[in-house]
Amino acid sequence: MGWFSKILKASGLKDSEEHGHANYGGDPNRYAPTSSEDMAPESENEDMDRAIALSLFEESQRGRNVIDHDSQLEDDAQLAQAIQESLNVESPPRYGYGNMYQPAPFYFPMGGLRICAGCCTEIGYGRYLNCLNAFWHPECFRCYACNLPISDCEFSTSGNHPYHKSCYKESYYPKCDVCKHFIPTNSAGLIEYRAHPFWVQKYCPFHEHDGTPRCCSCERMEPRDTRYVPLDDGRKLCLECLESAIMDTTVCQPLYLDIQEFYESLNMKVEQQVPLLLVKREALNEAREGERNGHYHMPETRGLCLSEEQTISTILRRRPRTGAGKRAMKTITEPYKLTRRCEVTAILILYGLPRLLTGSILAHEMMHAWLRLKGYPNLSQDVEEGICQVLAHLWLDTKLKSGSGSNVASTSSSASTALKRGTGSQFERKLGEFFKHQIKSDISPVYGDGFRAGQQAVNKYGLQSTLEHIRMTGTFPY
Repeated sequence: MGWFSKILKASGLKDSEEHGHANYGGDPNRYAPTSSEDMAPESENEDMDRAIALSLFEESQRGRNVIDHDSQLEDDAQLAQAIQESLNVESPPRYGYGNMYQPAPFYFPMGGLRICAGCCTEIGYGRYLNCLNAFWHPECFRCYACNLPISDCEFSTSGNHPYHKSCYKESYYPKCDVCKHFIPTNSAGLIEYRAHPFWVQKYCPFHEHDGTPRCCSCERMEPRDTRYVPLDDGRKLCLECLESAIMDTTVCQPLYLDIQEFYESLNMKVEQQVPLLLVKREALNEAREGERNGHYHMPETRGLCLSEEQTISTILRRRPRTGAGKRAMKTITEPYKLTRRCEVTAILILYGLPRLLTGSILAHEMMHAWLRLKGYPNLSQDVEEGICQVLAHLWLDTKLKSGSGSNVASTSSSASTALKRGTGSQFERKLGEFFKHQIKSDISPVYGDGFRAGQQAVNKYGLQSTLEHIRMTGTFPY
């Protein structure tokens, strides 16, 4: 399938019914002699001259018909050659739909009859088209998409079906999922676009540099016809991710209990009560600056396991939504004083993220807390972050395999209801698969390579044996 320059110039059979002899000057029988007795020698010469003239006239008429027929055959031969040459023109680069045009063979009856490929009737005399290895009435050569006659000098084909160029573009050219326009060609004539590796969202390359916002959770770009929800700290959240987003510390407590039960099921119970706080981006960055030790995932940190005494500005509740669309995400923050009673003072999580993403971050940070509380020695970054990512991935996998995605203990019915909003939806499951994909495809040497090494060790030796090997050697078993 591709773009072709086709010649649609009609070849007209001569609308002539002149194949009979013309009678110029009257009926020739009027010059025939009636009898030999009535004719004088001078009349005989005159009749002879007229007979010779009539013979020459008829000969000239036959010659003219032959010339007209030869001229018509020559026109048809030139048209056929032009169409054949047009089909041999190399197609410009295309997006990738379909195959190169390979016309299906058409067989025509002998004897010079032209059968229209559209209506399957004899064309007879008059204008006709010869293209796609077939003959057509001009009104029968129609676009496969809109079913209107194709009268342009160029058309496109797909699967031996003709299209207007505009209809072909509308049907097969890719459109940008952001601006909804056709993705333009580059200087080489190729259709060049960008696509998200998981969501396969196609968009024009320049949207990466024109300030188009992305969702802070799923990373999809904001379409022009849809507005993402702005959060207080400058991030934006798409409407699908908003459905299961956890917006304050109180609502997050049932999810925290679920993570604790998950660790208990692995015989890794965290004995100490570690505070969990949801915070804005600024508060998370300030807390990171106050930590003397720690590893942080760039370009943005979404969670922290703190060991130092600090005062954190945490989100305890949301303000009521206001405005016509009720889309403003306003929050109320309060200071929270962290006291060092053990090796871990608090776990901080970025607010406004979907439940499954918040849970995976919390499972990651809980592993940091468990390692410190169990007295593990200072580990290399790739080992510590790697095993924490293994636990985050394991929790996500458990939630997605359970099917419900809602095994969350709750001490508050209202908090549980808010937490389960949108839980188990098809999009949330897709979102969970995306978060697993992020962990597995991370290219960083600390988080990505560390996870892959830790996952390989756990799959081979089991979680408990891997943890014991880390305690003894500070490395993953191989």
